[in-house]
Amino acid sequence: MITNHKFAYRNVASKYYEFRPQDIDKAIDDFRQILEGSGLHLFGNMFFSILSDPQSEIMIAEIFLSIEEDSIKGLVSSEEEIRFRSYFTLSPMVMTRIMKDFDRESQKKYWELVSHLQVNQLEQATPVFVEFKNSLSGIDYVEMSIGYKLDPANYIPE
Repeated sequence: MITNHKFAYRNVASKYYEFRPQDIDKAIDDFRQILEGSGLHLFGNMFFSILSDPQSEIMIAEIFLSIEEDSIKGLVSSEEEIRFRSYFTLSPMVMTRIMKDFDRESQKKYWELVSHLQVNQLEQATPVFVEFKNSLSGIDYVEMSIGYKLDPANYIPE
């Protein structure tokens, strides 16, 4: 568990989706197709936030992709309901990594994050964020993070 984690991205487009957890790839592909079909150029890592109960049959998530362009105005139809942020940052967060078996490990890691907040008396400030990453050596992995409000009077480091 890594505390005081931060992540930041520039020129981020996002869209809300509802889907069965096993269909997340379809939602991500749909979002990519919308952006690329609008002439936008994807850049950087993809991440999403889990807005529903992680054990629900239907997942609600906001999927985020960085783009090279500094605006989507006039490029993406308003019917697509794409949101754009020139800068997206979250801090402080508690983060854990999943190096393999994402489907199997994600539920376990989710509850470890929630437990860490409870044990350390930290108030959850964001939904869970999941970032897909690739190491310099070419290994794919996932980082799961939750933002928290820091109350120095109650924080007990591990």
